[in-house]
Amino acid sequence: MYKNRRIERQQLPYFLKVFNGVNDRPIGFLGNVSEDGLMLISHLPLLVGADFDLRLKIPTDDGGQQIIQIKANCLWCREDVTPQHFDAGFKLRGAVAPEYGQLVSDLQQYFSFHPLPASA
Repeated sequence: MYKNRRIERQQLPYFLKVFNGVNDRPIGFLGNVSEDGLMLISHLPLLVGADFDLRLKIPTDDGGQQIIQIKANCLWCREDVTPQHFDAGFKLRGAVAPEYGQLVSDLQQYFSFHPLPASA
């Protein structure tokens, strides 16, 4: 088996959990993000058309966590291909913290493939 990884394997659901902004209970985890919205993967279906207060807890390099509060409207919800999971699409509402934009940028950078420099 090939064991020399260039990037360490990550358990993303562990790192990218999303919490209810009102009671701080886990609601799911990020499946996708953009500047305008996000996709949440949850164990329960979410109410389409409802507004949600969401809290993202992002781990920091020093072992702490950065908390990002967002308000979002659920536009759609459907069963995931994984049994007993649901995907829900959200559009962000109101002012969004700059930290959310930085998270989107960081995740896009982390998961992008960049060509290696040409050898001379």
